[in-house]
Amino acid sequence: MSDVAELVNDANLIASFKNEKLKDAAYTQLVRKYQERLYWHIRRMVVEHEDSNDILQNVFIKVWRNLADFREESNLYTWLYRIATNETLTWIEQKKRHASVSLSGDENIFAQKLTAQKDYDPNKIEWKLQQAILTLPERQRLVFNLRYYDEMPYDEMAKMLDTSAGALKASYHHAVKKVETSLRSH
Repeated sequence: MSDVAELVNDANLIASFKNEKLKDAAYTQLVRKYQERLYWHIRRMVVEHEDSNDILQNVFIKVWRNLADFREESNLYTWLYRIATNETLTWIEQKKRHASVSLSGDENIFAQKLTAQKDYDPNKIEWKLQQAILTLPERQRLVFNLRYYDEMPYDEMAKMLDTSAGALKASYHHAVKKVETSLRSH
């Protein structure tokens, strides 16, 4: 689908949501369109399916409450990713506080969750990649996931994360180097 068609569809979704008669149908369509992308964005950060679903549910509750006020200063998917990212980071912070874990220990929690998965195979490259990603600091992990998996342009990421594209490029570069080093050592 072209970017123009995507914008038109999103604009129609937003306009329909603001119409009380079409609100429910527009919201259902929005959820269908974005739930899988947002789910995987969240899942790569928190690892477990159940946690990802809980966070995603909170994301869509916020979307329901705030979509009518969406100013369309950014793309709809950028706004949705921002909500998903903020909800995920909030959840991670709550998990850290609840577990009384130091900032450097949170990656270990997620690595443990990864290795506890029933289909985990430490010899498969995709599992090695996930483990390497989980060793990244939280912000680098987020930038890496957005760029590598979601192929989000730096300018969209910059809007979402309120930072510069240059800073994001540097963060991604450092993350890639760390992942490469981790993969070579295994």
